[in-house]
Amino acid sequence: MVAIYAVHYNFARIHKTLRITPAMAAGLSDHVWSLEEIVMMADRYMPQPGKSGPYKINRYNACTP
Repeated sequence: MVAIYAVHYNFARIHKTLRITPAMAAGLSDHVWSLEEIVMMADRYMPQPGKSGPYKINRYNACTP
């Protein structure tokens, strides 16, 4: 949650003293980002679910009749 706020603060919020975003002032961006762009960027970095390995029964937790 803090990371999303930090990205919004630096890429989407125009600061009164700078009159541009801090990311634009630092040369990291050439435009003001929308919330949609921030979400799309965050979604790209989420790990993709991988294939599960084979199920192995633990002999200590296995039910025995």
